Amino acid sequence: MDNSTIIIEEMEAEDWDEVRDIYIEGIQTGNATFDTEAPTWDEWHRGHLNDCRLVVRENGTVIGWAALSPISKKTAYQGAAEVSIYLSQKSVGKGLGSLLLREIINESEQKGFWTLQAGIFPENKTSIHLHEKYGFEKVGVRKRIGKLNGVWRDVVLLERRSTNVGVD
Repeated sequence: MDNSTIIIEEMEAEDWDEVRDIYIEGIQTGNATFDTEAPTWDEWHRGHLNDCRLVVRENGTVIGWAALSPISKKTAYQGAAEVSIYLSQKSVGKGLGSLLLREIINESEQKGFWTLQAGIFPENKTSIHLHEKYGFEKVGVRKRIGKLNGVWRDVVLLERRSTNVGVD
């Protein structure tokens, strides 16, 4: 990283325009999400947990974000969530993905989460490698689980089990 000021902090509703712009960049890669257009703030807000919503800022500008989504409404799964992490194209290669993923893991454990999962297109090798670097393990491949722009796509399912939370 260079001499710029990098901070990670809680995402606020006011960050949405920058968060959405980064999400749109991910959509445009064709390897980040099945979404073909960005949701509204209300849609995104309803689909993500209130805890563990982070942004990374460089000199005051949001250049990445991470958030958790519930994997089930069942009480038994209250400590398990799906992690999403996105970086702006201009911030790739600065080590910010590592900072952001490490921080959301730490915050998720402080909030009582024992399992984080991620579903990643197999073509997104950089994201798979990042998750594996922080203890996520491949638990399977969901073959032809959905179509993106008319093409069937696989999703690699990765999971990280905390060694600190839910160990009883």
